[in-house]
Amino acid sequence: MLTQPTSSRLVHRPALVPDDGPHASDQLDLSARHALRRVAELSTELRDVTEAEYRRLRLERVVLVGVWTDGAIAEAESSLLELAALAETAGSQVLDGLIQRRDRPDPATYIGGGKARQLRDVVAASNADTVICDGELTPGQLRQLEDVVRVKVVDRTTLILDIFAQHARSREGKAQVELAQLQYLLPRLRGWGEALSRQGGGRIAAGGGIGVRGPGETKIETDRRRIRTRIAKLRRQTAAMKTAREIQRRTRRRHEVPAVALAGYTNSGKSSLLNRLTGASVLVEDALFATLDPTVRRAQTSSGRLFTLTDTVGFVRHLPHQLVEAFRSTLEEVAEADLILHVVDGSHDDPESHLVAVRAVLAEIGAAHVPEIVVINKADAAPDTALNRLRRREPHSIVVSAVTGQGMDELLEAVERTLPRPQLEMSVLVPYHRGDLVHHVYAHGVVLTAEQTEHGTQLRALVRPELVAELAPFQLAAVSG
Repeated sequence: MLTQPTSSRLVHRPALVPDDGPHASDQLDLSARHALRRVAELSTELRDVTEAEYRRLRLERVVLVGVWTDGAIAEAESSLLELAALAETAGSQVLDGLIQRRDRPDPATYIGGGKARQLRDVVAASNADTVICDGELTPGQLRQLEDVVRVKVVDRTTLILDIFAQHARSREGKAQVELAQLQYLLPRLRGWGEALSRQGGGRIAAGGGIGVRGPGETKIETDRRRIRTRIAKLRRQTAAMKTAREIQRRTRRRHEVPAVALAGYTNSGKSSLLNRLTGASVLVEDALFATLDPTVRRAQTSSGRLFTLTDTVGFVRHLPHQLVEAFRSTLEEVAEADLILHVVDGSHDDPESHLVAVRAVLAEIGAAHVPEIVVINKADAAPDTALNRLRRREPHSIVVSAVTGQGMDELLEAVERTLPRPQLEMSVLVPYHRGDLVHHVYAHGVVLTAEQTEHGTQLRALVRPELVAELAPFQLAAVSG
């Protein structure tokens, strides 16, 4: 546990990940998992710009540093601990963590000149090769802090972008992540020394002739131009993918299948919940941002009503704006849904802050108006006091466990109550040889009464307009709803 920092000195912390103690087994599991997929080198380098000399990100041995500007010290510690989890997800070994108490971040070096020199001593003593700052730094802050500490400096946004780049699997996900990376990299482009400031020279040697001789472009100007070209191409690609996704949504709407979206903080158990409700086999991993590509599966309520369930990317505090913009077409699956299942990790130390962070992103993508059911997950691992506290805060929440299946029936009943109901009531007698039509009524409508008669199945149901034409030949009575 980090101790209370003073307002006048950079507080030196012990390593955030202890070597022993009550959570040693969890850390051993984490180390074992990363031993199989840890990479020696991560980079935001643009592969197809071969002449650029970008800084390569080696997130091996890192020191964390954060600025505590307001709120309780527990909030600052929680944010730094989350940064440690993000760094470990990227394949790093966290050596130390420091918090600086300030009214606001220093505009030059983020933590102030004197504190930056103290940070340099900590980095040298721990033999770290990277400093990760718990915030988004300006290009000037990154450059000046790096000049002082003499090792690579990255910020929270860069770290999250790198994690997304590792986990993206689909063509759409890779394009969205690359677009976000390039948008963030463009104003921060710089090389080691003066490599990117060299003049490219004119075209005399190439026989360019009159009108084309001159100093030419610097390397950084060339690379900026190439990055802008690549950004334009990626925007066209993601726009085309957005069109395809909209066509898929319209197809589902035409068949009148309600859409339910899973949203929540990263590692809250959304994929496990999807698997439990639909019988799917989506990758489940105890890691941050294990799911980036949206997964759509079909599910049904206890009465047999069909709906689609979409698993989406997890959110996090201070989710980079570039990612929100790049993933907007994917996140529209949430904004266009009929219902959001807001999944919360009930076993987390501070689930309330997760609720606030997720709702801020939902508002940013235009999904604040969508009906929401708060699903408190991981009940099998959460203390009763935490669950009761969350239920008092969210009176309409449902406590579940995707591992044991606890609360799933209650959740499906709540989904059925909350999904939009068809607006037309019909009474029909459907012949037995049209069992497919009866199935459609159960799947896409709400059956009020059902009776097996000598001549067929007599139903009184609420249906959508698209089913009226099919049911009209068998109609007994109809009342507009």
